[in-house]
Amino acid sequence: MKKIVIASVLFSMLAFPVYAQTMDLAGGITEEPENSPQETTEVQKEDEQLADDRGIFSFLNFSFIKKAVSSDEDKEKLPEQEAKPNEPQETPLQKLHRTAEEGNLSSQLSLGYMYLYGTDGVQSDYGKAFKYYEMAANQNNKIALNNLGSLYFSGIGTERNYLKAAQMFAKAAELGSDDAAVNLAFIYLSSDNKENMSAAVKLFEQAAAIGNNTARFMLGYAYYKGFQLPQDYRKAVELMKIAADAQLDEAQYVLGLMYMNGQGITKNYGNAVKFMELAAKQGNIAAMMQLADILAQGTMYPRNLLQAHVFYNVASVYGAKGAAEKRDALEQSLKIEEILPAQSAAEKFKAQPSELTTYVRQTFGNNIRSYIDENLK
Repeated sequence: MKKIVIASVLFSMLAFPVYAQTMDLAGGITEEPENSPQETTEVQKEDEQLADDRGIFSFLNFSFIKKAVSSDEDKEKLPEQEAKPNEPQETPLQKLHRTAEEGNLSSQLSLGYMYLYGTDGVQSDYGKAFKYYEMAANQNNKIALNNLGSLYFSGIGTERNYLKAAQMFAKAAELGSDDAAVNLAFIYLSSDNKENMSAAVKLFEQAAAIGNNTARFMLGYAYYKGFQLPQDYRKAVELMKIAADAQLDEAQYVLGLMYMNGQGITKNYGNAVKFMELAAKQGNIAAMMQLADILAQGTMYPRNLLQAHVFYNVASVYGAKGAAEKRDALEQSLKIEEILPAQSAAEKFKAQPSELTTYVRQTFGNNIRSYIDENLK
């Protein structure tokens, strides 16, 4: 099974970043403007300064995650080399290089990955990684196009170029890459151009239809909020359930809210707490706070001040607003022999995010709802 790159960056759980950018990427996807060398350098410096000052485009960086994904290219076999007497046999790496230069797509993808991460006895070389992904992208391979877009986006092995990144994602999405569709959708949501918002939702629809659970959540949340779509709680619940079953923490949290408020589904406080707990155990701070409020109030679920104290205490470590104050207020109703075990439980708490939750956080941040929420203001 061939390993391919997934664009990602490790976000701190102490913050929930929201990204905004001033460039109109949508306008240049089909045709890239030509700049003089001086203009190009100035634009690049401006982009770099924006990234430094505002934290934009921090996702889609390769430094922290690898993922193995099967593809049709995995099934391709390298051409057999005819053995010749008294001639040294080429090594597997030499064979990869030879066949890649001859145009073998599987070899190009393999070398791109190997040079990017320094695997299989190859030292990391971003320039060579870019070279081989570009060769594969020139064959209109959707995996290579998506990965090349991420390299352009992060400035790995090449100069950072957001416009080319968007172009690569667009081509890959047209070829059916759900990852590229999601990447491009988040770029659109990060822009200041409101015309891009509709395109973002359409890309989520495309990726969700393929089976991408990040896209399913974002599409469900768009229905939940009435963002670029008529508000429809029933459709939101349908999509949210699928993403929650895939163990995406934000989907579990939102589904918990919908059960709690009876939005698109029968009101059920037990299920609300169930999904809040699932999200909280993954380290979702919003779920921790909501769950602690429910347990502290005891109006819709049996009161449990000890558990509420634990969740407020853990949430306070991550800087959740009001968590420390609510924790301290609860202590007025607890005995010291109750407080000490609660404090110990909070200290021992360790978030256990799922693979999907980890990927989403590393790639797009801890609160992807904010990409829609900020565009509703």
